[in-house]
Amino acid sequence: MSILLWLVLGALAGWLAGLIMGERQGWAGNILVGILGSAVGGFAASLLGWGGVDGFNLYSLLVAVGGACILLWIYNMIRRRAVQ
Repeated sequence: MSILLWLVLGALAGWLAGLIMGERQGWAGNILVGILGSAVGGFAASLLGWGGVDGFNLYSLLVAVGGACILLWIYNMIRRRAVQ
């Protein structure tokens, strides 16, 4: 998958995960969270035997959004613990 498609998939996945989790991180944050989330989601999916992110399709988008939601959830847990 080309770099441009990774950025588009990452931005879309990060934006959708931000909507689901109630986070606003801007366009650069969306891309970063989406790309890292696709790595997290792909790792989790491969551990479950489902396969990872393998192209620009609906399955890969769902895996990336799921991973981005996990990433945002972990980030929020760390941030809340640091504030207390």
